[in-house]
Amino acid sequence: MYWFDSAYEAVARFMDMGGNVLWLIAILLFFMWMLIFERVWYFKAGWKNDAAHAISTWEGRSERRSWEAHQIREKLISEARQKINQYLPVIKTMVALCPLLGLLGTVTGMIEVFNIMAVTGGGDAKSMAGGVSRATIPTMAGMVAALSGVFANTYVTRVATRESEFLVDNLTTDH
Repeated sequence: MYWFDSAYEAVARFMDMGGNVLWLIAILLFFMWMLIFERVWYFKAGWKNDAAHAISTWEGRSERRSWEAHQIREKLISEARQKINQYLPVIKTMVALCPLLGLLGTVTGMIEVFNIMAVTGGGDAKSMAGGVSRATIPTMAGMVAALSGVFANTYVTRVATRESEFLVDNLTTDH
């Protein structure tokens, strides 16, 4: 349990160095990755059943060339795309919010630096350096969180596009 204690202390020290905005970034990061894992789990486990249901519904029709059949096909594709693209805009928004929260931490940290400069008259370089360090940590954390979300969002979006095209290709009207 020594490694757990030392890891916990390192995280707690890092959170103290960055201020309260780091907790907001951590909460946002937690929910963002929770949604990303939900999407990955859906594509690994749930999507196959939904795709099989849509394909079997379409293949169960005896007539597939009329206007009504095309409308039913579009309905099946639209319902599947809703399931495929669920939470993707939320994930994209969370990725965009991470650097903004980091910037908020920087601004609040710089306000503290300016406050120290006002109180001490600007001569205490050690206090100012500590404030600048505290101001830049949330920016770094926000950027790292956003980068991890960008890569994961790109993967999930690519899988969603591929599976949507798979469904369109399998709901054929030529037989």
